[in-house]
Amino acid sequence: MRIEVVTLFPELFDVPLRTSVIGRALERGLVEVAVHDLREHGLGRHRSVDDYPYGGGAGMVLRPEPLFAAIEPLREAGAHVILLDPAGERLTDAMARELAGQPRLALVCGRYEGFDERARGLVDREVSIGDYVLTGGELPALVLIDAVARLVPGVIEAESHESDSFAGGLLEHPQYTRPESFRGTDVPPVLLSGNHAEVARWRRRESLRRTLQRRPDLVERASLSEEDRRIVVELRDELADGAGDEDSALD
Repeated sequence: MRIEVVTLFPELFDVPLRTSVIGRALERGLVEVAVHDLREHGLGRHRSVDDYPYGGGAGMVLRPEPLFAAIEPLREAGAHVILLDPAGERLTDAMARELAGQPRLALVCGRYEGFDERARGLVDREVSIGDYVLTGGELPALVLIDAVARLVPGVIEAESHESDSFAGGLLEHPQYTRPESFRGTDVPPVLLSGNHAEVARWRRRESLRRTLQRRPDLVERASLSEEDRRIVVELRDELADGAGDEDSALD
């Protein structure tokens, strides 16, 4: 996979792209990232890339000329162009997996009050990482790079991301490591049993439990087996009983 990034601040990508899993993926040639400075396409002696918005208002807007000059060659080279924008569709695990199938992505990072609207006609998709506003699109671009690049074959073991939270529509089950007992809390005995079938059943049940407790909306959308649905009914009863006990204790 090759990922192109268009930004006014290329230096923001230096350390994150040299670190940990993504850094190793770049070293091994599994992923390529090329960062392009939008100011190289700026206008005039000062390489201007922004101007005041028509109609008035605070802040500056990125001009169309530099954006077109930076993005059009990437489109012509076959890149799937993504605009990082708070108004875009929310980044999800499903979207990351879809984008991981693209051989070439181009991520366009905004700044100031945003983009001249005419530049939006150049992009294939607009993506947001959440319902909040940052000072620019560089951090969202890094989040997207990390979410997508880790899914490229060979970057990490397939089993690692196949059991991730959201991969199957649910949150991941609890994880434990040594020591077996720590500050009065023991590792669940089933995980020490060596019975792989029982471990798998426990993990599925705890995944359903955690999702019901923290993100019940995901359970409604998840693809569940009949056994899963039976467990969900049991867990809902357990959680309801637990809530009732807490209310009694408060009386």
